[in-house]
Amino acid sequence: MSILHVKGLNKIYTGKVATHALCDIDLTIDEGEFVGIMGPSGSGKTTLLNVVSTIDAPNTGMVRINNSDPYKLSKKDLAIFRRRQLGFVFQDFNLLDTLTVAENIVLPLTLDNKPLTEMDAKLKQVTALLEISDILHKRTYEISGGQRQRTAIARAIITSPVLLLADEPTGALDSKSSRVVMESFAAANQQKGTTVMLVTHDPLAASYCQRIIFIKDGRLAAEIRRGENRQTFFQKIIDTLSFWGGHSGELSSIRIQ
Repeated sequence: MSILHVKGLNKIYTGKVATHALCDIDLTIDEGEFVGIMGPSGSGKTTLLNVVSTIDAPNTGMVRINNSDPYKLSKKDLAIFRRRQLGFVFQDFNLLDTLTVAENIVLPLTLDNKPLTEMDAKLKQVTALLEISDILHKRTYEISGGQRQRTAIARAIITSPVLLLADEPTGALDSKSSRVVMESFAAANQQKGTTVMLVTHDPLAASYCQRIIFIKDGRLAAEIRRGENRQTFFQKIIDTLSFWGGHSGELSSIRIQ
């Protein structure tokens, strides 16, 4: 079953010079897939994520998420749709410093007035999955960047969204933290069955995906799929980035662990 179906998507930014950010994008992501979106800076990958996430409306084309067209919903219904159907993870975490880790994670359930027993059960489940049960009482400024991002992932998946959207989630992290965060995405995907769409420029992060879609100049340029071996897939990502243009030169000799 397809969770995301995009057809004939176009996005044009008007100004002194009109920018055609997305050109006739067709894309399907099935339930339980872990899909990466890659491409050079300015290629349109974040625009695609923004259109899918209903942050930015397309000029033409169709977006269907779990068989619903979010762009036909009222403002109130769209807010509920986003809170219940979509999960968001950003580069800068978007956590509230005034709340504890636990309070940040259960915030979407609090907004939906869920019973405390349900909140507690779901909190235990997601924090055990992401291995952050021991920091729940801490404030976000007391924990590391990697722990903050895992907190953000926990908040994003606690509602069991049909689609988890992540925009450069390892962009502000060192390589060790990046690996831990990507393992958290993989755990959510494999153990909870969460469908993930990840925008990244990092080949190491992308190597955790099952499928990578490359965008160049607003158009779909290539697609590769992962086999059993992540090292082989990583090298295939490097080679594809080199061909289509991307930040790959300094990474080609890296071996993943």
